[in-house]
Amino acid sequence: MKSVRFLAVVALVASCGMSMAQSTGATRSMPMGAAPAQQAPDVRGAPAASPPHHLVGIGRDYRVGPNDLLDVEVMDLDNLKRTVRVNAAGAISLPLIGPVNVAGLTSQELEARIADRYREKYLQNPQVSVFIKEFTTERITVEGAVVRPGIFPLTGQITLLRALALAGGFGPIANSSEVMLFRTNEKREREVAVYDVDKIRAGRSDDPVIKGDDLIVVQRDGARAVLRDSIFRDVLDSINPFSVFSR
Repeated sequence: MKSVRFLAVVALVASCGMSMAQSTGATRSMPMGAAPAQQAPDVRGAPAASPPHHLVGIGRDYRVGPNDLLDVEVMDLDNLKRTVRVNAAGAISLPLIGPVNVAGLTSQELEARIADRYREKYLQNPQVSVFIKEFTTERITVEGAVVRPGIFPLTGQITLLRALALAGGFGPIANSSEVMLFRTNEKREREVAVYDVDKIRAGRSDDPVIKGDDLIVVQRDGARAVLRDSIFRDVLDSINPFSVFSR
């Protein structure tokens, strides 16, 4: 009888030891102070990737235009939350207040306008937030002494160096110290600034941000242009037997 009790005690101690060992092993597998590993998110049913014109790094002075997609929220009022697209007339429609003209406004100006509309009849102190979820593709023009002059879509925010890269960089007769940036200001007046790209590359000048409808013109280097034209003329004369009579 005593032997049976002894064997039972031994079995109980052994089982407790195994459970403690398993617990200790699990604890030692994680360094002290380390946070438990997070479970990988389930990608099933996850929302689709944002469209290519999703707002990334665009300036706070971006102005809303037709076809932009906006997320509009009023704090603590989920039933007023809407995702709306700006129509061709530059307006959106929101609960209670109906149509709101939004074209030409920044997100901050739009928040103030919507808050004023709700404040007129319905809410005492509405806190409105507007997020530009998608923005209309704007365009920039790069021309002059570049490899591929043309009109390029502007998605997100880019700088002068990146805009020149879109056009393939400088051509063989480009004057990199005289790159002109034309822009129309809020008064519909055209302004121009001249940049030395060599200084920008060297970090001695800021790389300006490019905006929609900007025109970038890379001037030709006069000396290089004359040299190229002279060499071209010499080659043409050497292969044209009648060139001597045309002088």
